[in-house]
Amino acid sequence: MGLIKDAKSIAKRDPAARNALEVFFLYPGYHALIYHKIAAGFYKIKLKFIARWISQICTRRTGIEIHPGARIGDELFIDHGHGVVIGETAVVGNNCTIYHQVTLGGTGRIKHCKRHPTIGDNVLIGAGSKILGPVKVGDNAMIGAGSVVVDDVPAGTTVTGVKARVIKVDGERVAPSVALDQRTGDPYAKEMAAIRAKMDELDAKLRELESKTENQQ
Repeated sequence: MGLIKDAKSIAKRDPAARNALEVFFLYPGYHALIYHKIAAGFYKIKLKFIARWISQICTRRTGIEIHPGARIGDELFIDHGHGVVIGETAVVGNNCTIYHQVTLGGTGRIKHCKRHPTIGDNVLIGAGSKILGPVKVGDNAMIGAGSVVVDDVPAGTTVTGVKARVIKVDGERVAPSVALDQRTGDPYAKEMAAIRAKMDELDAKLRELESKTENQQ
């Protein structure tokens, strides 16, 4: 029933999907979830070689690599999906959306410890984003496309950039994973524009002061 629910959820959220049957047969992101559920079952009963073998078949067929040890919530939508990597100790919550080329990667070489991110519910992760280490991304957060996240992301916030910084906090917004809008703007460009505007303002005041000084002379 979980997989049927996942297919219906993807069909509802993706404007390109005509129905759940199309998702079931044609969507690599959905196929990756099927492979992962099988691989995770073997992983839990300590048949880890078989689990990894199944996950590698998934990678070759879908372009999506999900370690069988990763914990994946309900109704995950991996859109397009090619190049997505989800590490061994990663946790992904319910109703999340992940675009292509996203990495939920680990840091460090110590075994049997938390090395990968924990993603909350209703989170949208934009294309090409890299979330590295045991960071926590809160519920209803949004990671802008191309961001590099190495620090915790509070719930309900939008981050973007390299490294990612908070650009929006709005607890009342619609869950980003449902809205499917990964455009966030460039905080660096906005800061530079603000600095330029301040410089223009100071330059105008300086010219005004010089003009007054000349008139007094």
